[in-house]
Amino acid sequence: MPQAEPDQPCSLRLFWDEAVTAYDFGPGHPMDPTRLALTMRLVEAFDLPAAPGVTVTAAPPAGESTLHLVHRLDYIEAVRQAGEQPGTLDERHGLGTEDNPAFPAIHTASALIAGQSVAAAEAVWHGRARHAVNFAGGLHHAMPDHAAGFCVYNDAALAVARLLELGAERVVYVDVDVHHGDGVQRAFWDDPRVLTISLHEHPSTLFPQTGWSTETGGERAEGSAANLPLPAGTGDAGWLRAFHALVPELVAAFRPEVIVSQHGADTHIEDPLAHLAVTVDAQRAVALSLHELAHQHCEGRWVALGGGGYAVVDVVPRAWTHLVAAAAGAAIEPDTQTPQEWRAEVYRLTRRQAPARMTDGAAASWRDFESGYDPGDRLDQAILAARRAVFPHHGLLP
Repeated sequence: MPQAEPDQPCSLRLFWDEAVTAYDFGPGHPMDPTRLALTMRLVEAFDLPAAPGVTVTAAPPAGESTLHLVHRLDYIEAVRQAGEQPGTLDERHGLGTEDNPAFPAIHTASALIAGQSVAAAEAVWHGRARHAVNFAGGLHHAMPDHAAGFCVYNDAALAVARLLELGAERVVYVDVDVHHGDGVQRAFWDDPRVLTISLHEHPSTLFPQTGWSTETGGERAEGSAANLPLPAGTGDAGWLRAFHALVPELVAAFRPEVIVSQHGADTHIEDPLAHLAVTVDAQRAVALSLHELAHQHCEGRWVALGGGGYAVVDVVPRAWTHLVAAAAGAAIEPDTQTPQEWRAEVYRLTRRQAPARMTDGAAASWRDFESGYDPGDRLDQAILAARRAVFPHHGLLP
């Protein structure tokens, strides 16, 4: 079925500070901060900051007490020390490794990104805006006591933790990054107030080798985690089928007060680090679906974050500009041309040609799971396994 466009009025706080580009592991590392700068330049080229109800703002870095909502104090201190001694290997805390090399701004830049996500949660909870976006965030692999998977401080978990601290009783976290949202799941494994939902490439073929459908929450919070591992090679129709077979029913059953979502763009067929075959068009469709779910179930309260994504020019800026536009209630038509001034900026920064349109030319359609199940299809097997594992905990039939 085609993706419907939401028509509810929106207000958006877009959190941006150019200093987040200091989150830079160095030349040759996949987490290139150029992707953040190019995204903001594309957002500006489409004049989204001037759209009705949109405010662009920046927040201060998260302080130690805020970081301590998720991270251990000894780890925060280790991150500070890593910045002072960037050549030092600290395997215990995952710092100075190939994935997470230390750099002088490692604490300040990581805390700044976390500060934007925490402030985004505060803005939505206090009603300053219905939606908030921090596409520099979504660093979902960081653990309480160590860095992992290019992630130092887990801003996604911190945003959820801040919502709980402010009094939220039910928060849904939806993660559509190609990698399992393991750090956020772990942070709330035993907390029945948080439902974490992750769609990701199967752990047998991709880091972090977690996110099996049998992972459904701790003893005190059974059913608080839902995982749908997807076969390598899954494309738009399968990815959207899986999303709609799992997420809307769980969100409706859980009745969240806020939705926090992570929109890693590394599901894309061109991403160099993973093996799904999704297009920007399907990523746009999921952003619109989460926007709609927020309006349907929690009065529009939605915090949207970025995440992975390593096709720096061709994918990430378009995917996250579509996300910002969806949150602004000003969805960009897929066939829209990218602005010439943005293409010129891409060439100036990267000496590469920018994509000419906001689409990959895909239909972004899917077949509802309720319309039929193929027991011989690996994707349908994965969908059914995820539903069987978690739906009964929420009074749903698999």
